[in-house]
Amino acid sequence: MRDHTQLQALLGELDAVRSLAESLQAQNHEASNRLHTVVSLIEIGRPERAREFAVSELQLAQAMTDRVVGTVGDPVLASLLLAKLAQAQERGVLLTLELGSEALNTRLPAQDVVTVVGNLLDNAIEAARGGQAPRRVELKAGTTPDAIDLAVTNTGAELGATELARMFDRGWTTKAEPGHGLGLVLVRSTVERWQGTLMVDPDSELDEVPALTVRVRLPRAVSASA
Repeated sequence: MRDHTQLQALLGELDAVRSLAESLQAQNHEASNRLHTVVSLIEIGRPERAREFAVSELQLAQAMTDRVVGTVGDPVLASLLLAKLAQAQERGVLLTLELGSEALNTRLPAQDVVTVVGNLLDNAIEAARGGQAPRRVELKAGTTPDAIDLAVTNTGAELGATELARMFDRGWTTKAEPGHGLGLVLVRSTVERWQGTLMVDPDSELDEVPALTVRVRLPRAVSASA
C-alpha cells in the first residue's frame, strides 16, 4: 500500500504527462492544418501565395519559440507553454504569455511544475471557452530571488461564492460529463507539498473585461522538509 502523499505525487505525474500529451496533439493538429493550407494553395495554382504563407507561419512560430524558450529556461515548461498556445487557439481562445525577462528556473521536479501550470491553463482555457467573447486567457510569470510567481487569468463565466469556495475541492467541476474535477485538486496539493501559496482573485480584469485570476507562488529551491 502507498500512502496518500505518494498517490498524490503519482497522480500528479500522470496528469502532467496527460496535459503535455494533449497539448502536443493540439500543436500537431495546428501544424497539419497549416500544411494542408500550403498544399491546397499549390493545388489551385497559387505557389507564390503558398510560399508566402509558409514563410510567414514559420517566422511567427520561430519568433514565439525563441521568445518562450529563451525566457523560460526549462525546456519541459517551454514545450508545455508552446503546446498550450496551439491548444487554446484550436479551442477558440486567445492565450497570451507575459513571461518577464528572467528565466523561470526552479529546482522543483519538472512534472510538478507541469502539473501546476498545465492544470491552471487547462482550467482557464475551458472556462474562457465556455464564456462570452472575447475568450481570453493570460499567463503572467515573474521571479524573485526565492520564488516564482504565476498568475493565470481567464474571462470565463463568473463564479459565485459557493463555487469559489469549492473550486479546489476534489470532484468540483462546472462540467456535466464525468471524469473531471481532479486538475485543480492536484494544483492545490502540489503547491502545498512544496510549501507554496495559492490565491484566487474573482474581481480581476483582463483588458477591462471581468475575469478571474489564480495566483501561485512556488519556491525556486526545494526545502529540506519537502
